[in-house]
Amino acid sequence: MIPRKCDTNLWRERLFNVDETIILSEEQFRTYFPHVDNIYSHRSTQHYKRKPLVSHYWDCRLKGRPPGTPKSDDPNKKKRKRTARQRDLCDVKIKITEYFPGYGAMLGPETFTHGFDASSLASESLPGVHALFPVLENHGAEQAVSRENQHFGVLTPNPPLPEGHPGANGQRFFTIQRVNGNGANGKNDGVGGGHRHTLEESDRVKKNSVQRYLLKEARERKKTISQPQKSYHTQATGHAAVTVQNHSKESTLKLYGSCFCPFVQRVWIALEAKNIPYQYIEVDPYQKPPELLEVNPRGLVPALRHGNWGSYESSVLMEYLEDLGIGLPLLPPGDAQLRAHCRLWTDFINRHVVPSFYRVLQEQNREKQILNAQELKDALTTLVSAAHPQGPFFLGPNLSFVDVQIAPWILRLGRVLKPYRGWPDPEVGSRWAAWVSAVEDDKHVKATVSTDELYIDSYERYAQNRPNTSQLANAINSGRGLP
Repeated sequence: MIPRKCDTNLWRERLFNVDETIILSEEQFRTYFPHVDNIYSHRSTQHYKRKPLVSHYWDCRLKGRPPGTPKSDDPNKKKRKRTARQRDLCDVKIKITEYFPGYGAMLGPETFTHGFDASSLASESLPGVHALFPVLENHGAEQAVSRENQHFGVLTPNPPLPEGHPGANGQRFFTIQRVNGNGANGKNDGVGGGHRHTLEESDRVKKNSVQRYLLKEARERKKTISQPQKSYHTQATGHAAVTVQNHSKESTLKLYGSCFCPFVQRVWIALEAKNIPYQYIEVDPYQKPPELLEVNPRGLVPALRHGNWGSYESSVLMEYLEDLGIGLPLLPPGDAQLRAHCRLWTDFINRHVVPSFYRVLQEQNREKQILNAQELKDALTTLVSAAHPQGPFFLGPNLSFVDVQIAPWILRLGRVLKPYRGWPDPEVGSRWAAWVSAVEDDKHVKATVSTDELYIDSYERYAQNRPNTSQLANAINSGRGLP
């Protein structure tokens, strides 16, 4: 049932005032009551053992209620903003009685043999019914006469509900009546009469369910129009697409990755540099396959399966590839101190460079973007100061462990941060410029690079800081470290 606006306004007024008992079919109740659920607040429900009905008691929301839980003394607990509203601004209380399907059918002899009092159901549980449907009174009088002549212990069922009544054919129906001031539910409910405020005041205090739903829909439509959602890429492009094709055959070493993920690219570059046979398996990060979850229950990439063994986390996987002792070593062999030096600056990249990159990209405030950009520049300057003076790579003329760790973000400075946040090109002739050029031109790095369009599209949701972009984005927004 779709109500017309004029119907809704009339019913809102009627359900607000409740000057007389209102009888509604289930369809009418479900249609119209959500328009006034902001006016009333549910307080209690009363069940009956021998009556096919339930009574629900609602107070006017402006009556107020004491806080449900005491305030926490924990200084670390986030405080919820609360606005205290003056209590006892209204005394109205309503009773909504819900009559179950088959109510009419239960008013038969079988019901009464179990001690069910039909007269109380018809008169007490349905206050106002006789006034709205006078035929019940006349029929009841006739039945009263016939009862004088019946045998002791045999009860005649109450008359059926009149034709046109919402529950006449056994359907569920509802009655609504105002009960404040008459001792309803065994309590003294104070002042009788209607609301001490207007319907508009109730709407000002809280929107009803229908209003909230329509406002939410309007926001979603506006968001869709103003920010059309681009689909993220699920297939590599450019040089990376060729590499994927070359490593599509079955292999005992499998890399689960996503083409736009920089953490995956770390492991991917290392596999290419070491020339280790592997199978590349593209994973949609928002539809995680069971094979990935077997390796990493968190569903994050990269993940590596080698035979029956599997692991994850990009730095851990790069260390594992080193320990296999296959191909080009990225950590200098036989030099424990230099290897420790590489691990130390790898940790620096993960703690400082990577989070700063995402803080610049996700921040929407221009002034904070500038501050975050300076933080990223300072981190890169510190990293460069620890590198080999001539380079061009971190340890000298050849690609090594730290270069692979920083390479994905060197690539994304120009492909993502430059178009979205105006990141500057490296200063010509600087040590940083030499390092960036060496990484960009390395054949193993190039083999894992897609076209610029893929990075622009894939990082748009980060640049707009859309909700639920990724676990990494959520961690950056909350001030935590990498997930």
